Amino acid sequence: MDFASLMSSEISKKTEPTAAASVPESTKSYLKRADLEAQRHQAYLDDQAALQRAREAKLTQKRKRDDEEAARSRERDEKRRRLAEESRLRREADEDKQERARRKRLGLPDLPPKDAIKEGSPLAEGEDDISAPDLISKLRSIKEPVTLFGETHKQRLRRYKRLTAALSVQATTSTSGPISTSLDPVPESDMLVPSTLPSPKTPERTFIFRQLASYFNMLLTEWSHALSTRSESVKQSFQGKAALGAMQQSLTNLRPLFQKMESQTLEESILEPVLEIVRAAQERRYVDANDGYLRVSIGKAAWPIGVTMVGIHERSAREKLHESDKGQAHIMSDEVTRKFLQSIKRCLSFAQTRWPPEDQGQLMG
Repeated sequence: MDFASLMSSEISKKTEPTAAASVPESTKSYLKRADLEAQRHQAYLDDQAALQRAREAKLTQKRKRDDEEAARSRERDEKRRRLAEESRLRREADEDKQERARRKRLGLPDLPPKDAIKEGSPLAEGEDDISAPDLISKLRSIKEPVTLFGETHKQRLRRYKRLTAALSVQATTSTSGPISTSLDPVPESDMLVPSTLPSPKTPERTFIFRQLASYFNMLLTEWSHALSTRSESVKQSFQGKAALGAMQQSLTNLRPLFQKMESQTLEESILEPVLEIVRAAQERRYVDANDGYLRVSIGKAAWPIGVTMVGIHERSAREKLHESDKGQAHIMSDEVTRKFLQSIKRCLSFAQTRWPPEDQGQLMG
């Protein structure tokens, strides 16, 4: 190796660290505060943008869920409203059917069809209109609501005319008296009921029901008048209040009897003894009327008194206790029948004081 090559190798060794140290000089070993703040601000903006996108995504999901829940709620409400409307229509149809059957049974005029007069239709020619103040006062006079929800003046007028028509029909078909009934009253001279019971579903049977209704209404009217003419001290006494309560209770208990007579559904086993009791009371034979009441209330069955079985052997007389079970009383099995028969007995007690018999032996104890 010559000197020149040796010197070049030594020089190259000396210059290698300088080249290595020049490399990091190209990259900065420090940052400015402005650059750091810019980087921090950009990171903050990026975080806020990510949070805003997350919030918007959550709001979109929540809005979607709310819309779906509102749609389900509307669907449920619509289904509930539809079911309620169908139930209301069925209930109105059943009530209309029952009302038509009742009117047909009582011989009343039939109801007009519902679609004959629509609520929103204009007034017919010749149909009188009523001003709003007068119509309001007339509705209040019959104790009806002045205005229903969403009701117009024409609808209110239709409703008033329907109500007055129903009241007029009721007034013409119901008799005045303590107990209102659709049975036509008969004069007092024709109230004497026959001793024999006619065939059912005949004009004679209907006339008997009219006679019974007129007689009981007349008797209750006289009873009420007799109680009202008492002195104030008697009215306020314990006995006076008890007598008034007995009359009012009898009036209430006799209403089912009137309803059965109106519909002509009174049983033969009850109508026949009632006819016998009323006939005897009209002839002022109150003891015989009381006997008829006892027969229908207690019956003809034998009532054992005392000890009925003293040994282990069957006695011949014991068979008679049950051989007349077919004639035993039915009054205790029906509460309504028991009450109006007891009211008839109270009417008998008043009738013998209002119309005393000529024979004192016919006075009930």
